[in-house]
Amino acid sequence: MREILPALSGWYAAGAPFGLATVVAVSRSAPREPGAAMAVGPDDEVVGSVSGGCVEGAVFELAREVMASGRARLETFGYSDADAFAVGLTCGGEITVLVRAVDPARDAVLGEVADAVAAHQPVIVATVTDGPAPRGATLAVRPDRTVGTLGTAGLDAAVTADARGELALGATGLRHYGPRGQRREDSVTVFLHSFAPPPRMLVFGAIDYAAAVAGIGAFLGYRVTVCDARPVFASPRRFPDGVEVVVDWPHRYLRGTDTDGRTVICVLTHDPKFDVPLLEEALRRPAAYIGAMGSRRTHEDRHRRLTEAGLTAPELSRLRSPIGLDLGARTPEEVAVSVAAEIIAQRWNGTGAPLSSTTGTIHGDRHQD
Repeated sequence: MREILPALSGWYAAGAPFGLATVVAVSRSAPREPGAAMAVGPDDEVVGSVSGGCVEGAVFELAREVMASGRARLETFGYSDADAFAVGLTCGGEITVLVRAVDPARDAVLGEVADAVAAHQPVIVATVTDGPAPRGATLAVRPDRTVGTLGTAGLDAAVTADARGELALGATGLRHYGPRGQRREDSVTVFLHSFAPPPRMLVFGAIDYAAAVAGIGAFLGYRVTVCDARPVFASPRRFPDGVEVVVDWPHRYLRGTDTDGRTVICVLTHDPKFDVPLLEEALRRPAAYIGAMGSRRTHEDRHRRLTEAGLTAPELSRLRSPIGLDLGARTPEEVAVSVAAEIIAQRWNGTGAPLSSTTGTIHGDRHQD
């Protein structure tokens, strides 16, 4: 929808109602991902696509029906295994599309989304797709406020908490709740559509631990890059699919790479010639988390070298070293879990303590620092 947002904003500003179709679920070899969108506006103008051409005609007619009735519709297009005949997609996949009418006079959510995207600020749109809640109801969730409602205060609160977690990762997908936001029920389906790019995880040092850290980073929704100056170690074959592998000196690569307040930097080299110049660069730039692997003796030596290099106490205080939480981890996979746990705890101001030893709300509305 980001690509067609300028057209939608124009219709919205002109007060013209339009039909909006959004892919909310896919299976097998579907041609588009969740979040792909198509809209039908004034004079039957069409922008966007939900399938690359396979079912756009059917969705066009559906959008016109929804605009006339005002009632949102949920339809699935694809190949029916039960009936063994094609119902829309020639590629053999399946897409589920939510079609709803957007009336600028009554819908403040799209305006909120347009403003956030124009200002390069993150926002997530929650939309009821099915269940005992108003289908098509929307809620825009930003880090500091919400606009709209899904029907009940309890559902709004539960979805807002989850949406902020997904927004931190730039994730999009379906969630399930009870009618009042009960997490032990799944009668209401809500589509969370994030308007934020996935955050980056930069892993330096292509050792065996790096493959495990990269894998769990990708699982958590990060766009992962592994960098090492040694070509024999920095081989894509050693890392999970989808992980970018770069051969370069770590500090030089980081110097030429943009980072922001969501970026995670994991320094696994534990070799002074690599990690000291790298951490000099890392600790002076935006990042959500900077961790470095090594023993306590390695940490003390690294801290001394960084101090001699001119880093200040506030800069050094950003470094999590030795990296990870104390889980008693031994294997690369266990160490990766401890690193991921520390990253999550820092993001949401978690204590890292067992929940059985804490009191109060488990999923509190914790904002990032």
